[in-house]
Amino acid sequence: MSGGDVQRVFRYVLCRAVLAWALLVAPGPAAAQSSDIIREIVVEGAQRIEPDTVRSYLLVQEGDRFNAAGIDRSLKSLFATGLFADVSFRRAGATLLVQVVENPVINRIAFEGNQRIDDEALTSEISLRPRVIYTRTKVQNDVKRILTLYRRSGRFAARVDPKVIQLPQNRVDLVFEISEGERTEIRNIRFVGNEAFSDSRLREEIRTKESRWWRFLSSDDTYDPDRVTLDRELLRRFYLSEGYADFRVESAVAELTPDRKNFFVTFTVEEGDRYRFGEVKVETTLRDLDPETLDRTVELESGDWYDADELEETIDLLTDAVGELGYAFVDVRPRIDRDREGKRVNVTFDIDEGPRVFVERIDIDGNVRTVDDVIRREFRLVEGDAFNAARLRRSRQRIQNLDFFDKVDVEQIPGSAPDKAVINVDVEEKSTGSFSIGAGFSTTNGVLGDIGIRERNLLGRGQDLRLNLVVGQRRNQIDLAFTEPYFLGRDVAAGFDLFRVVTDRQDESSFDTRSLGGALRAGYPITERLRQSWRYSIDRSTIEDVPDDASRFVREEEGTDTVSQLSHTITYDERDSRLNPTEGFFTRLTTDGAGLGGNVRYVRNSLTGGVCFPVADQVVLSVGGTTGYIFGIGQDVRLLDRFFVGGDDLRGFATDGVGPRDTDTDDALGGEWFYTSTVELGFPLGLPAELGLRGRVFTDAGSAGKLASEGPKVEDTGSVRLSVGAGVSWTSPFGPIGVDFGLPLLKEDFDETEAIRLNFGARF
Repeated sequence: MSGGDVQRVFRYVLCRAVLAWALLVAPGPAAAQSSDIIREIVVEGAQRIEPDTVRSYLLVQEGDRFNAAGIDRSLKSLFATGLFADVSFRRAGATLLVQVVENPVINRIAFEGNQRIDDEALTSEISLRPRVIYTRTKVQNDVKRILTLYRRSGRFAARVDPKVIQLPQNRVDLVFEISEGERTEIRNIRFVGNEAFSDSRLREEIRTKESRWWRFLSSDDTYDPDRVTLDRELLRRFYLSEGYADFRVESAVAELTPDRKNFFVTFTVEEGDRYRFGEVKVETTLRDLDPETLDRTVELESGDWYDADELEETIDLLTDAVGELGYAFVDVRPRIDRDREGKRVNVTFDIDEGPRVFVERIDIDGNVRTVDDVIRREFRLVEGDAFNAARLRRSRQRIQNLDFFDKVDVEQIPGSAPDKAVINVDVEEKSTGSFSIGAGFSTTNGVLGDIGIRERNLLGRGQDLRLNLVVGQRRNQIDLAFTEPYFLGRDVAAGFDLFRVVTDRQDESSFDTRSLGGALRAGYPITERLRQSWRYSIDRSTIEDVPDDASRFVREEEGTDTVSQLSHTITYDERDSRLNPTEGFFTRLTTDGAGLGGNVRYVRNSLTGGVCFPVADQVVLSVGGTTGYIFGIGQDVRLLDRFFVGGDDLRGFATDGVGPRDTDTDDALGGEWFYTSTVELGFPLGLPAELGLRGRVFTDAGSAGKLASEGPKVEDTGSVRLSVGAGVSWTSPFGPIGVDFGLPLLKEDFDETEAIRLNFGARF
């Protein structure tokens, strides 16, 4: 308790004693009828506050009897307002005198000594404001809030000393003098009780990190109690996904060193036994629903390691499958039976009739700029639908995937009736516009730089507008793109592109190209995993700057052509991530047809696919391939429309290093068919995961050729090329960096090889 609080309690006790004494010396019963009545209440000491306002807080009024209990309650009532530093009552005959001392008013609040946290952040944290009544209790509460804010940023040695500067007219300036102290870091994170996974492996699963020099851009190496609480949940999820159904975190203790500069964090865990899935079956009480029809929906296999994440995914799949069969109200719950001796988890999915609840309405809050329709169209539920928890979770994920919001909270609350539910959506918008300047280097395009302006949520309607300029040694490009994600109110992403591209291909084929054109495109989902898109483009492409000693096949194509092309693409994608997949597969078929106008006519097909799956902890095996074929319609296939193989798609060989080649000039001529394939094993390098470094070993194979030989000067064997190699990728703060070392094992004498391939990009 502060000194001011002690004084206030003392005055309060003293005032009650005076009141008791006054009652003892009051006139006896004979005179009580006239003298015990309060004839007048006089307020003294009030400056800003009107006397009538003071009287309104009293629980005794003029005409009441002098009563110790009533006056005592009035004393408490006045103190409870927080307006007064001191209050006293005194009886003068038939008059009750109320003496008050008002608390001062805050004139200004200032912060001194703060460098790591600015004034604006501190002001938003405290409760006091200018023109608010000053009280010691509120000041001490705000001191605690400021200290909490500093501790969240890892500064447990911070001190806050409030200073009061007295001003005329009962006003004060409040100054918080802050000594921030040194940053308190996590010196060491230890685990007790872990046998299946090493300390280093578990450190990768939690958010709290040990302090290291490379974490200067992160705050994860500072102690935060909320983050440690999250770490307990992350550890639980990790172990449950690895088969440890009995896992629990017994304790998470953070110890501060005596000098208050470092923390030691210790997690004590109990792993338990590792389980496999045992018998997996589906049971239902729904009439006319045969559980056997749902067996193919359940992807859990007996004998696989128990995985809680797969269990949740199966619940969602069953909920959707039963809903598609016409059962709107279902409740899918897994019944878990642990066989501790056999180390098996038997799972029975009970499908029962759920509560008949409908979506009454969907309320959206927090979207200042983004219009409601942009959010509503991502919902898999609409008002009036039967409530479905799985679809609600998927709706939340789709809203998050927009990447328009820092926070997305979706909550179900009771509606106006027992069979109705209201869905509340609370979002917090973030900046969706960007201006970027980039620089990089790649073996294909050399040194390059780019400037881009993009707005992903144009006018709050979810539209994407992008203007990009790339200037490089071997490629210059400018393009303007616009995308409307819901064209004409339907789930169709439509847009257009305008572009101009100049490419230097002198090293590979002794010519430069220049292309100017535009495109219209539209894409839409057929199912959650299957997507179809169409694209029409028209451009004028030119082959120029052909030297006299270039291949005659190149010289013959010098000039300008107009290409009018319609493209169709269908994609099926079941990967868990498009950027860094660890499991799943995808396939994509693209067909291009040129000849709807222009002077170029051909049909070109390409098929791409891949599959990846984990073979060990953090070790992923990927297998993929691409093949393509083109033929001209009433004319030969142009050089620019052929397939060029080598470089990124066939490591160990130079860009355009594989395929038909003029033996006299060494110019690459491209193929009318091609294929490439790769088998790659990605693995961690034993370094902290946040460094973003991963290694890989690979083998690539491929080839390209023409349907008919161009002449005796053309080397075109169509034989298989094969290479092996290793590489390292780094997701750096400056952009992705990749280095590959490739060694050709099968090649032709006329192929162009390349031992090292580097790709570097940076955006800032």
